[in-house]
Amino acid sequence: MKKILLDTHVFLWWIDNHKHRFIGKNAKELIADPRNDVFVSAATTWEISIKKSMGALRVPDDIDSIVEDKGFSKLPISLFHGEQAGSLPIVIHPHTGKDHKDPFDRMLIAQAQSEGMHLMTKDSAFSAYAVRLIDAEK
Repeated sequence: MKKILLDTHVFLWWIDNHKHRFIGKNAKELIADPRNDVFVSAATTWEISIKKSMGALRVPDDIDSIVEDKGFSKLPISLFHGEQAGSLPIVIHPHTGKDHKDPFDRMLIAQAQSEGMHLMTKDSAFSAYAVRLIDAEK
């Protein structure tokens, strides 16, 4: 059994059925396996809401219900998670050479670390942190 935290793009791919093609076979099996606990962070709904209000993203209104309907668990943001995210080092992305300061990514990394979860993502920048990763495209 694994505890899996979905990165925002993986969650969006999963709820948008025609985009399941972006999720690899292994990742799909891990998400669908009822023995695994799959989590969606409050940081994900926060990020989605911001992008939606800016017109950069089109998603259904009630993400909370979608999380429940998909059988995922909700992961709130605690004060400890905030401290952990703030104390993560700023690392240089191995491919772009830019520093990785995205607050949503940093929160997901901190949550996965502190809660003993695997973080499912396609983001290669996450490999610079001490976090267990699952490649969403494999």
